[in-house]
Amino acid sequence: MRVLAMAVLAIGAAWATGPARAQTFDPDVPVCMHVYGDPTYWDCSFWTLAQCAASASGRAAQCANNPYLASAAAPAGPRRRHRRAH
Repeated sequence: MRVLAMAVLAIGAAWATGPARAQTFDPDVPVCMHVYGDPTYWDCSFWTLAQCAASASGRAAQCANNPYLASAAAPAGPRRRHRRAH
């Protein structure tokens, strides 16, 4: 009986939070603004941090570099150290 009650409680909690929405980041724009409020959302339409900061001024918002920028270089793998023969 406890298992059934816990299952019903878990399903009810998941249903109460509502549907999950995917975050979308424009891969061609380098700067995004995270706007806090109801609703909270990301606005990836800025080309510079200064441009984003001007738009975020006076608002509950924060500017950040776009983590999904298409032109961002992939991180380099670990470097191997070669020993020189003496």
